[in-house]
Amino acid sequence: MTKKAIHLVKASQHDLEIEIFVVDNASRDESSRLVAEEFPDVHLISNQINVGFGRANNQILPHYHGRYVLLLNTDAFVESDTLQKTFEFMEQHPDTGILGVKLLGRDGVLQPSCRYFPTPFNIFLNKTGLFKWLPSVQLVDDMTWDHNAVRECDWVPGCYYLIRKEVVERVGLFDPRYFLYYEEVDHCYATKQAGWKVTYFPDAPVVHIGGESAKTDHAISSVSRQVSALQIESELLYFRKNLGLMAVLIHAVLFIVAEAILVIKQLLKTPTKLFQILNFKALGLFLKLSFLTRLGSRSLR
Repeated sequence: MTKKAIHLVKASQHDLEIEIFVVDNASRDESSRLVAEEFPDVHLISNQINVGFGRANNQILPHYHGRYVLLLNTDAFVESDTLQKTFEFMEQHPDTGILGVKLLGRDGVLQPSCRYFPTPFNIFLNKTGLFKWLPSVQLVDDMTWDHNAVRECDWVPGCYYLIRKEVVERVGLFDPRYFLYYEEVDHCYATKQAGWKVTYFPDAPVVHIGGESAKTDHAISSVSRQVSALQIESELLYFRKNLGLMAVLIHAVLFIVAEAILVIKQLLKTPTKLFQILNFKALGLFLKLSFLTRLGSRSLR
């Protein structure tokens, strides 16, 4: 998959001057060796352990020399004109600090590509399904808008993440405390706070397979448990860092209320399965991580 991504980037290069960096984040296959053998012009950084999505991307900072930094997942595949179109847009719109594109699955189905910032309230509404009663609330993954039009948004996914050099110099790249999830949310928040726009650009779609980057750590025995723990930990850190302790406390209360609402909804459907419905594991994991991270004030990694 890495080889395919590199081939497509090279095919999309045309007359652009680019440097390609590959960070192998302790993959379990022969990716590093194959990349080194087939692409001697590619700068390869091999990690002995999985340092996380953000830290891995940050490793290119001491080495790049361009006007833009493009972070591209190995499971994100560009078209022949993707680089040209997105770079031209950035040249023509100097107020755009970060650019994302339209993301499509391998089946052509549209993926969330332009998102709103998460809040304790919109996460609560989405989890419980109560957003149906409050249509004016902006959900993180709201899809009810024209995906064929350029628009400013809160944040874009990191699978195709084009950053202006000045943003890197002033804001930096990702906060290394995030191991996985919320890195680009936090980075886009800081970028917008610094005065730049985050823009969705639909005219250069990218096929995004999704999921592979979260499954490379051999020490993780359960992917679902890994995802839940990493997401909760990053969520707490994001709220504590950007919205304050009160937001973390509100989020904790709403999480517990949401679990209670979900139990009640299930009991109304199957009242005889109380102990099967009670999601003690999810609630316990949330409370455990809240305690261990001191309500988002520290990272566990």
